[in-house]
Amino acid sequence: MAARFIRKIAPTTRSGVAQYSTGVRRVTLIPGHGIGPEITVAVQKIFEAAKVPIEWDEVDVTAVRGPDGKFGIPQKAIDSVNANKIGLKGPLMTPVGKGYRSLNLALRKEFDLYANVRPCKSLEGIKTLYDNVDVVTIRENTEGEYSGIEHEIVDGVVQSIKLITEEASKRVAEFAFQFARDNKRKKVTAVHKANIMRMSDGLFLRCCRELATKYPDIRFEERYLDTVCLNMVQDPSKFDVLVMPNLYGDIMSDMCSGLVGGLGLTPSGNIGKNGALFESVHGTAPSIAGQDKANPTALLLSGVMMLRHLQLPQHANAIETACFTVLREGKVLTEDLGGNSTCSEYTAEIIRNLQ
Repeated sequence: MAARFIRKIAPTTRSGVAQYSTGVRRVTLIPGHGIGPEITVAVQKIFEAAKVPIEWDEVDVTAVRGPDGKFGIPQKAIDSVNANKIGLKGPLMTPVGKGYRSLNLALRKEFDLYANVRPCKSLEGIKTLYDNVDVVTIRENTEGEYSGIEHEIVDGVVQSIKLITEEASKRVAEFAFQFARDNKRKKVTAVHKANIMRMSDGLFLRCCRELATKYPDIRFEERYLDTVCLNMVQDPSKFDVLVMPNLYGDIMSDMCSGLVGGLGLTPSGNIGKNGALFESVHGTAPSIAGQDKANPTALLLSGVMMLRHLQLPQHANAIETACFTVLREGKVLTEDLGGNSTCSEYTAEIIRNLQ
């Protein structure tokens, strides 16, 4: 699709929006497993029709056994992301068993992608119990309960350590406030349980409070996790941008996705100091793999997020508008969206609506 690769990268801004020169961008593409290859092809076709100046560098991240006997990411995939600094990833499956780590978690840690950004907004044509959702969850992506520090003290007693550091808390808090400012958002809510975990969540909250003083134009509030969950399902319009530690963000982002139609419609991006990886966060759906039934919307909208990160707003807007038009009209939808069309037909309809 693309000609010769021409790209220069300048430092990333605090909100994670990279500064790029004009020209063709080389992007790491990880199709993933299950329905991943099908929805990846759909996105590639739409990008090609929209004449997006991207050259794909496709890599496989099927786990390989390392010298220590544990399974991890192939070196070729690591080298590709390190070289390109930007990637788009389909769903990955991690086998259940000793020696296997979550490949999604491994990718985030390998490239220090410390902020997970997931916008959840009500879409015309997608009927849910809510029609006023417009929130962004920003999740610390590298530590907390997902640090992987566990051991068995005695038979039948396992200890899992929650790791919270000042450095990680400050940088994700600053990311959240800068994101709010850059995207003309008005409020940042820190989600925590510092009343119970006074030291760990207390440290995270103190960092958020400190960063809030540097952004007087952004309203700041702090709320307990359980209170936010209750208020979110009562009235999502109470919230704007939410920032929180890893586990809370995992829960809250999925809950917010449910308010707008589910994970199949929700984009996601993982942003780090020196790179970004955008992904669909739904599962691999092996039961429908290879049957042309998959819904590529989440990966497509993640690609739209990626284009905005690459400062290609015209291409991003054109693709997003075409996708939203198809969803709003409701004539050509995949089965999970209430229609009876194939992935190929849905993709073709989006392409038809490109301006």
